[in-house]
Amino acid sequence: MSLGTDVGRRPEAAIGPVPSLEKDAGAQLRCPLWWRKCCPCAGKGSESYDVSRGLEESPPAVEDTRQLIMSLDLRTGRQDINKKMHHTQDFEEEGLIVRRGFPFHLELSLSQPFNPHVHHLLLELRLGNNPQVAKGTLVRVLLVEEAPQGEWALLLSEEPAQDRTLHLLVQVPPDCPIGRYRLSLSLGSELQESSVYVLFNPWCPEDVVYLEGEEEREEYVLNETGRIYYGTEAQIGARTWNYGQFSKGILEASLRILEKGGLPAVGHRNAVSVVRTVSAMVNSQDDAGVLVGRWSGDYTGGTSPTSWVGSVGILLQFYRTGRPVSYGQCWVFSGVTTTVLRCLGIPARSVTNFASAHDTDVSLTTDVFLDHEMRPLDHLNCDSIWNFHVWNDCWLARPDLPVGYGGWQAVDATPQETSSGMYRCGPASLVAIRNGMVYLMYDAPFIFAEVNSDKVYWQRQADGTFQKVLVQKKVVGHRISTKAVGSDEREDITHLYKHPEDSEEERIAVETACRYGSRPDTSETPVVPNEVEASLRVEDGAVVGEDFAVSVTLVNHSSEPRSLALFTQAAVMHYTGVCRPPFRKDRQDVPLEPQQEMEVKLTYQRGEYLPQLLEQAAIMFTVTGRLRETGQLIVLQQGFRLRTPDLRLRPLGKAVVGQPMKVEVVLTNPLPFSLAGVVLRFEGSGLQEPRTFKIGDVPQHGTITVTETLEPSRPGRRCLVASLDSQPLTQVHGVAEILVLEE
Repeated sequence: MSLGTDVGRRPEAAIGPVPSLEKDAGAQLRCPLWWRKCCPCAGKGSESYDVSRGLEESPPAVEDTRQLIMSLDLRTGRQDINKKMHHTQDFEEEGLIVRRGFPFHLELSLSQPFNPHVHHLLLELRLGNNPQVAKGTLVRVLLVEEAPQGEWALLLSEEPAQDRTLHLLVQVPPDCPIGRYRLSLSLGSELQESSVYVLFNPWCPEDVVYLEGEEEREEYVLNETGRIYYGTEAQIGARTWNYGQFSKGILEASLRILEKGGLPAVGHRNAVSVVRTVSAMVNSQDDAGVLVGRWSGDYTGGTSPTSWVGSVGILLQFYRTGRPVSYGQCWVFSGVTTTVLRCLGIPARSVTNFASAHDTDVSLTTDVFLDHEMRPLDHLNCDSIWNFHVWNDCWLARPDLPVGYGGWQAVDATPQETSSGMYRCGPASLVAIRNGMVYLMYDAPFIFAEVNSDKVYWQRQADGTFQKVLVQKKVVGHRISTKAVGSDEREDITHLYKHPEDSEEERIAVETACRYGSRPDTSETPVVPNEVEASLRVEDGAVVGEDFAVSVTLVNHSSEPRSLALFTQAAVMHYTGVCRPPFRKDRQDVPLEPQQEMEVKLTYQRGEYLPQLLEQAAIMFTVTGRLRETGQLIVLQQGFRLRTPDLRLRPLGKAVVGQPMKVEVVLTNPLPFSLAGVVLRFEGSGLQEPRTFKIGDVPQHGTITVTETLEPSRPGRRCLVASLDSQPLTQVHGVAEILVLEE
């Protein structure tokens, strides 16, 4: 790739023109005319010498009678130019960090002026434990006049100055493996060694991760803070997450994940393989990866998933100990995946799907089995609908798929089902999912079922068999959400995953997908007249520790009286849709006059649910019934989340790089009993390294104020994220945006 290639903005436009560097029409890098005048091959067609011709074909040597001493320091010289050109200035790692497809500068200090007749300069780069030329993990290139397009090359970027500083330019292919290369420059008997990190490049059109649009790249690659959504489709909550992909140690931790995941160095060139490895390694299910998943409510020996405020503490602990970190749930897996992918240069975002189905038998339907009285048979109900589920989208071209299936790809690191023998999922093309093309790799059937499966009810008959009695087509995959570009607003991206509900395109997609499921004809709906309409409404605004009410509205649209046996039950629920035994069941006979509308109201006391409450403070209501006259079924399910208080964060005084500042944290306990063993957790890129400290007990309905001291390390707008952990009050978090000034 030449420096003149359009990559959203030319590198020259970002850093100024590369001095004395010519560009030819063939998009090759060429050294200046002065080099060709004194080069020993001048007058011989100005041929270039590189690894493709073999080191033995180097230019004729001229005896050097003087000892040459050189020094190479990648932290000085052109480092600022490299950082700006490669968009790596925010990395806190030491050393040179570049993106493939763009050239980078080196400075070499010599003890005498450089003479191309005499001094034969060789660049060598090694990646992995067993670098090989044939695999592209061992690179050897000589100083050349012209750089072959798309290959490694070493050139002079300007004439050697009188101060004997040699300015070099290294051309990096747009498809080379990413990773930490061991770099060496040899000049005669002198050898200088260092290292260089090479990442994916969303600014380079020749890279498969290229993302058009500077605002999108700012959001999906460079933004260190994001929003992750949770709750229910009717009560969407948001929490700020510190991705911290540029924090010190995160790049090394991300590369360690690829290494520990068994991806060979040559596989680091393939973005699909990298994403798939990250998906497997972020969970620890079968490979001792980053996070141990747990949904039981018992988090002894680790950290409650609701307490994490970002990825940095998790990844640094994994890197430091080499052991999985306890514990994670879907939003934690997603947050860490976003961090690792953005760190490696792959555009990524966290995505939340509300009413998210978990299909366990590849039927591409969500199946519910009922007894003869329409009560759920829990031991048979393996499929579930999660209140919400968080995964990731990443932006990739897909050269392994037919044309048109590149762009956003769904990838999920939460361990649910295996893929090729490992707990991982994706990347799956959103275009394929939207159109029901579930035969395209990877794991499209599972993700399709999460967002667009039909919910099918099966009733046990007298002979023990099951008969399909109801198909609901619009209960799965609602309000799919991600953080909007350039703001903290929620963006609804449901249209990227599915066509509008009940549209012809959506039904075709479902039928297409179901052809590849284990029960291809399940989507056919039994014909039953719907004379009575039922709806469920939960009182909004109820807070943990308070009573609340639920209303069931019934409307008889027929001209005849109808009678209904109505069953209701309430159960504390994990956000995965798995419920504890109901804490209350009700049954009543409801007579309905012709054209009558009736409301059945149920009130629940705090003492009924508090003893069972889980960290998500979620409750599932189930309403079932059958009309005695016609046999019409009534089946409703709705999840509801009790609200929890926020932490209030208030910066005190001015924030300046390198100077201590204070932040005040205020919490009010809404519960009618004391909170024991309260723990606060802080994290913020450029503000605060991950920190945890114990508060102690907070009395019932009491308020506490804590003051935290931090020392900003980077200027600009920064976010400090905090959370509180104390059973049963969880999902308590807060954020403060702080403008940090230069010293």
